[in-house]
Parts: sequence; C-alpha cells; structure tokens
Amino acid sequence: MTEYERVEVETSGETVGEARWAALHELERRFPALHRDDVQFVVLSEGERGLLGVGYQPARVLASVEVDSAAAQPVVVRHSAPVDESAAAARVRDLLTRVLDALAIEGGLEIVERDGVVTGTVTGTDLGLLIGKHGQTIDAIQYLANAIMHRREEEPAEVVVDAEGYRKRRERTLHEVAVKATAEAASTGRDVALEPMTSVERKIVHTKVQSMAGFATASEGAEPNRYVVVRLDHGE
Repeated sequence: MTEYERVEVETSGETVGEARWAALHELERRFPALHRDDVQFVVLSEGERGLLGVGYQPARVLASVEVDSAAAQPVVVRHSAPVDESAAAARVRDLLTRVLDALAIEGGLEIVERDGVVTGTVTGTDLGLLIGKHGQTIDAIQYLANAIMHRREEEPAEVVVDAEGYRKRRERTLHEVAVKATAEAASTGRDVALEPMTSVERKIVHTKVQSMAGFATASEGAEPNRYVVVRLDHGE
C-alpha cells in the first residue's frame, strides 16, 4: 500500500505569480512526476512594492502537495524571505536562487544586509561548481549582481556573494595581489592598475597597500568597473 506525505514549500517573489512559479519550480525539480494540478497554494502575503523600493515587502505563498513517501526528499527551502526584507536584498535573493537552480546546486542561502552591503552566502557540501576555477564563476556572479544593482537601483547597495568561506580565501589572495602590485610599482616606478573589483574588495587592497610605507592607492573608473591603482607615495 502506497503511503503519502505532505510536502510544503514557502516561497517569495516580487509578485504572487512569481512566488507561485518559484514554488512549482522547486517541487517539480524534486519530484519530476509531480502534477501541477495537485499542488495547493495559500497566499501568505500579496507583498507591497513601496515607493522607490522603500517599504518593499515580497509576496509570499505556501505550496503543499502529497507525494509518495518513498520518493520524498528533505526540502531545502531557500526561496523564503523575511517579511521586512528590502528590495535590494530580495533582488539578490532572487538572482542567487535562479543561479543555484540553474546549476542544480543543493545548498542553503542566507541573505544579510548591513551598512549598505548585501551579502548572499551559499552553504552546502559541494560548491566547487558555484565557485569555479580560481573563483571565476562566483566572481562573475558577484559582478553580475552588482551590475544589475547599479542599473536598477537609484542608491545601489554593494553585493557580496560568498560560499563556504570563499571570501576569506579571496581576502588572502587580494593581500598577495596588493603586495605584488607594490613590488611592481617599486621596480618600474609606474602606477599599477588592478582588475575591476567591488568596493568591499577595493577596501581590502587599499588597507593592505596603505599599511606598507612608501605606497599610495586610488580608485578610478566607474561602477561596476571601478578598480584600484597602486603607486609610489612621493609625499606630495
């Protein structure tokens, strides 16, 4: 005799329709044989767009369906969002959720907003695909998130995308980059321009270089392609 159990997924989106789509996508990914007509929805909140993003609240729905208990799997809910989440945080959550789904990565997602920086941290056991070789994939995702933010928000927040402590490792790499840049500046006497970085990463480089006597830094270019220039400090 087949036993059934009810699986529930709470999701959010800019509209009720988007939240329902996210719920169906999550359930269908876990249960390919799922019939959409069997899914029941309860609207928890219709959301509120707010003026210029102020007072934004995402729409939230609770989707439930009965599935064969033998096929049931623990549900990783990463679409749910706090009721008071800002528009910027919700935008980052939506982007990263879509990325994780597209890469078929099983992982949790935590969004933290503090001092104008929105940090999206992915947790899981195997995040190599998300990080990519030398961090190229996660850096590209972070770059994309910042580009979207600067394009759509009047006062864009900085976006940091992290995965299982990668950014700490990235900080060590940036320290090495800063040291190499000062060595090049000292040997050539010329300014050394680094690759485009977020303001968070530029601050790491600024701090490291300025801790070494005889060197100075400056940020040049326009977001999201702003970069650090390392030069000799002539004391002018």
